[in-house]
Amino acid sequence: MKNLVFVALCGCVLLGAARAGELPQAAPKDVGLSAAKLERVKNLVQSALDKNQTAGAIVLIARQGKVAYLQTFGRLNARADKPMPQDAIFRIHSMTKPITTAAALLLYEEGKFKLDDPVSTYLPELKGLRVHTGKGDETVEAKHEMTIRDLMRHTSGLTYGMPNGTAVDKMYVAKGIDGPDLSLAEMVTTLGKLPLQDQPGTRFHYSISTDVLARLIEVLSGKPIDEFLQDRIFRPLDMRDTGFVVPDDKLSRFAASHRSGAKGVLNVVDDPATSRYRTRRKYLSGGGGLVSTARDYARFCQMLLNGGELQGVRLLRSQTVKEMTRNQLPIEALPMRLSGFPLPGTGFGLGVSVRLDTKSSTPDPAAGEFGWNGAASTYFWVAPNSKMVVIVLQQVQPYNFALQMALQPTIYAAIER
Repeated sequence: MKNLVFVALCGCVLLGAARAGELPQAAPKDVGLSAAKLERVKNLVQSALDKNQTAGAIVLIARQGKVAYLQTFGRLNARADKPMPQDAIFRIHSMTKPITTAAALLLYEEGKFKLDDPVSTYLPELKGLRVHTGKGDETVEAKHEMTIRDLMRHTSGLTYGMPNGTAVDKMYVAKGIDGPDLSLAEMVTTLGKLPLQDQPGTRFHYSISTDVLARLIEVLSGKPIDEFLQDRIFRPLDMRDTGFVVPDDKLSRFAASHRSGAKGVLNVVDDPATSRYRTRRKYLSGGGGLVSTARDYARFCQMLLNGGELQGVRLLRSQTVKEMTRNQLPIEALPMRLSGFPLPGTGFGLGVSVRLDTKSSTPDPAAGEFGWNGAASTYFWVAPNSKMVVIVLQQVQPYNFALQMALQPTIYAAIER
C-alpha cells in the first residue's frame, strides 16, 4: 500500500495517509526495511521503560525520503498517565547546534564571512585572547586567533564552565557564562575578559562555541537569533513546533524533563507548567536552547540528507552540506574526546559529529553517517549511504547511552536492500 506509515499511539498501531506539507510515508518493506526486524526497536524501548530508565520516547525512521517507522512509547510525564503523543515537544538541548550552524552557513553562502576569518573581525570583544597554562593565573599568547571554522568544529579554545572542571571552567561559572542573566551580547563581552582553555585549532573541546556563533549571526544579520532562525530555517522548512518558547496553546504536548534518581526512580526536574521554556529568556542559547518535535527535526535532517533542499525549498547549497558533514578536525585533534572519553572512529564536521572512513571490503550502511545528541538523551543520525534518517527523543538526564547503543545496530540490521 502507498503512503502508509506505522504509528503507535497508546500501544496501538495505526495507518495514516500523509498530509500535504508532510514528509511522504511508506510501509517499511516499500523502502527496503524489514518490519519484523524493526519490532526489535519496540522491544528495546519497552525494556528501557520497564527498567524506569525513561518515562517515554518517540522513534522516527525515514528512508529514501519517506517516514517508514514512527512509534511512541510510555508517558509524557512520569507523574501523569497521559500517553506520549506523536507530536510531543521535547527540549533538544545540543541538537540545537546543527541548526544554529546551518543558520550561520546561510550567511556564509551570502558572502558575509569566510570560514577561516578570525571571529574577532566581527566580534571585536574577542580580539587578543590569551591562553591559560593551567598554572595559577599564568597565560600565554594565542598562536593564532580562533576562526569561525573553529567555532563550528569546537576547536576554538573555549570551554563550557563545569563546576568541577579546569581553572577556566571555574572562571566561567563565577562570571555566569551560559547562565540566564546574560544576553548573548553580554556573554561575548564577558568571554572577552577571560582566557582560553586551549590554543585555538589544536584540540576538540566541547564548549560554548555555538552560542558565540549565535551572537555572530545576530551581528551579521541584524536580527536576534530567535527571529533569524524563524525567518530563515523554521518557516522555510515548515518546522512549526520548533523554537525557544513553548506557547500556552502547545503546553499540553510539552514533555516533562526527568532526572534518574536512586533505586531507578525518575524525578521530574522541569515540569511543563512551571518550565522556563514558557517565556522568552534573556539568554537564547544557540548551542542548546531549542525545543522541537520528531516531525520537525526529521524535516531538518531530510533537508541535509537531500543536499540542502526539501520539497522544493533550497536552504543550503549541496557543496555547503558536504563541507558541513565531512570531518573538519586536524589529525592532532584525533581521536576526538568527549567529557574525557575517546570516541574512536568519530570526527567532527561543522555542527555535527561524523563517522570517519574505514577500510572495508563490504559495503557499510553507516558510511558517511553524521549526527549529534542532546543532554536529555535525545539524538539523531543521518546515514547518506543508506538514505536514512533516525531520530530518538526522550527527556532523561544525565545522558543515557544505553538505548542509543542498542538501537543503532538494530536499525541498521533492518536494512534489506
